[in-house]
Amino acid sequence: MWFHKTVVTVFGLGYAPVAPGTFGALGAVFLLGLSKWFDFIISTPLLLTLIIICGLVGIWSTDKLTAEWGDDPSKVVIDEFVGYLIGILFLPVTWVNILLCFVLFRFFDILKPLGVRTIDKKIKGGLGVMLDDVLAGVYTCICLHLINFFLSQGI
Repeated sequence: MWFHKTVVTVFGLGYAPVAPGTFGALGAVFLLGLSKWFDFIISTPLLLTLIIICGLVGIWSTDKLTAEWGDDPSKVVIDEFVGYLIGILFLPVTWVNILLCFVLFRFFDILKPLGVRTIDKKIKGGLGVMLDDVLAGVYTCICLHLINFFLSQGI
């Protein structure tokens, strides 16, 4: 079970005593920040692969822990990690985008607008835990693309 606990808590970030979801998203911020710091370009195919693998393993691991931890425990933060990464898809990984993605993702994740709450309530298990944050990540991605577009147009 240590593997599943390590995955769903994103190497222990989910055990944060306050705002574990924020720490899960910060794990992704840290990953992108490290790549930026060391001039390692995370290509779109690499990012998509990371999202898919973390998403699928996260669903599986969450399902494995449901009997012990219950449905959607706060220490499961792999969903925030994946959702954040979806938010920055197809965008340049700049410090501004990393920060804006974090703010927008947490906004959508906490408020759960436009169907995010419905998914959170209706779909159970690892899939439900993951999907509401995937949708929050999609909303983040759309907003971040719009912001980048308008900034590039000088608006």
